[in-house]
Amino acid sequence: MKKENVIKTKSFLFSVRVVNLYKFLSKEKKEFVISKQLLRSGTSVGALVRESEHAESNADFIHKLSIALKEANETEYWLDLLNETNYLNENEYISIREDIKELLRLLISIIKTSKLK
Repeated sequence: MKKENVIKTKSFLFSVRVVNLYKFLSKEKKEFVISKQLLRSGTSVGALVRESEHAESNADFIHKLSIALKEANETEYWLDLLNETNYLNENEYISIREDIKELLRLLISIIKTSKLK
């Protein structure tokens, strides 16, 4: 039985949440600038994780996940900004922020472990 790739699953599900949040923000809140930045950085995390599955070397794997980490940090920034400017209510913000925090922790852990190889 194949072991589940937790970061792949969680980053994909996070991307789905970001796309749905983007649709909500652009349709309901009429916010188009920050939400596009969030869409770009938030979905990049999962795309880079997926890309890292076929890295050419351990160094390439670390590089791809390091970029994913940067995109996750940027995503957290846009979420914080959307919260502070009242585009997200507190419950929406807390829920999705916990998801990005978990992805950040996972990425940091995987990168650190991979550097030891």
